[in-house]
Amino acid sequence: MAVKDLYDSYINPGMAKLHHLMGLSAGELRGEGSLVYDEDGRRYIDCVSGYGSLPFGHRPGPVLEAVRRQMDRMALSSKVMPGRPVGELAEALAGWTPGDLQYSFFCNSGAEAVEGALKLARAVTGRPGFVAAEGGFHGKTFGALSVSGRQRYRAPFHPLLPGVTLVPFGDVEALKRAVSQETAAVILEPIQGEGGVHPAPRGYLTAAREICDRAGALLILDEVQTGLGRTGMPFAAERDGVVPDVMCLAKALGGGVMPIGCFIARPEAARAFWEDPLIHTSTFGGNPLAAAAGLATLDWLQREDLPGAAAETGRWLKGEFEEMAKRYPGWIREVRGEGLLLGVEFVDEARGGLVMSGLVEKGVLTAFTLNEYRVVRVEPSLTIDRGLLIQVLEAWDAVLGYWCGQLDPGELEATGWEPDRQVLGPDSENGGESRETARNAGKEGDGNAGGSGEGVVRRALA
Repeated sequence: MAVKDLYDSYINPGMAKLHHLMGLSAGELRGEGSLVYDEDGRRYIDCVSGYGSLPFGHRPGPVLEAVRRQMDRMALSSKVMPGRPVGELAEALAGWTPGDLQYSFFCNSGAEAVEGALKLARAVTGRPGFVAAEGGFHGKTFGALSVSGRQRYRAPFHPLLPGVTLVPFGDVEALKRAVSQETAAVILEPIQGEGGVHPAPRGYLTAAREICDRAGALLILDEVQTGLGRTGMPFAAERDGVVPDVMCLAKALGGGVMPIGCFIARPEAARAFWEDPLIHTSTFGGNPLAAAAGLATLDWLQREDLPGAAAETGRWLKGEFEEMAKRYPGWIREVRGEGLLLGVEFVDEARGGLVMSGLVEKGVLTAFTLNEYRVVRVEPSLTIDRGLLIQVLEAWDAVLGYWCGQLDPGELEATGWEPDRQVLGPDSENGGESRETARNAGKEGDGNAGGSGEGVVRRALA
């Protein structure tokens, strides 16, 4: 069976349709560095990086080798004996994270890390409440979803965790009003990644730290996507010099080879789990293979100063996208972000969808941010070659130029892009709407980019 039929029959027909509408019906076959190849032999430049979980791209040699060495010794833990790899990983994290963050609990994902941090906050404070930010994203398990800020994902699963208050992100006064003697913790992202790549305003995290200290609440910072060099510094909280009581990590920690998550806490917070060390556990958390990957990842990040490299490359790349925004003001509203976590906000979802599907044709993989579909993320590996990024920029320019009607047929042919190919799948799947129909619907000056093109994209996202 074709991979699209496997998804349609055995995984999720809605996901199969979305892949098809975006021109991604061929399955991914292999990855190498910042490149992905599909089953038809097409090459793509990966600007999603597994939502930040591939800091070195696909199949990074040093991390693979570390995992292979560990595989020859022990793959999974007996769970009744202590293990050196996980102990050394915890030591390495304590040495690199800010302030006196020291005690780590290892799990398998960012959502699990958030779940554990929420439980720890309740255990150490004896309080029920949490304060989180609108637009925030912390995962889709019940606790993590409860402190996430988009109703699209929350509404089908009510009632969620009680005692959660959502406040506008960046609003210090609203945060002050929400935090009380019933608040166990405030949980925030230094940059709202899935919320549309919104960095916290300067001083906001500092104010959050002071508010929590006055109320006796914990400050949890979710650095699942921003941590470990992604934003041009080891941890995004360091921009404001803030030390949280608990920090959540995942994604990049596995080096693109193993799934791993963790929360790391200051001693005063961590003590809540000391009296009963079995009160919160994970069968696969901190397994030897994941720990080996984590150790190799931290070594590579620090040895090669990849946070610094991400800062330099990110400044250049953001500047290039800002210049592009000036060329297409009717399409791009704003470019935001730090390091190699950038978001390009379009004036509406339809235009973003058209550009994303056009980029697929040009061999560039991008994705919406989950809480804001107007924003397309640019999140390549920290080790991506600048030559590949120039190709990415050329693809963006070609796609935007095409939709804005600025390229004549001869110029289009020179780009190597096929203007007659359907953007959003064959006619039988999109109501007979051709690329020309969608192009006319999305042209600059159309007002709201409505019509058939917008309808196709919105149906794909519904």
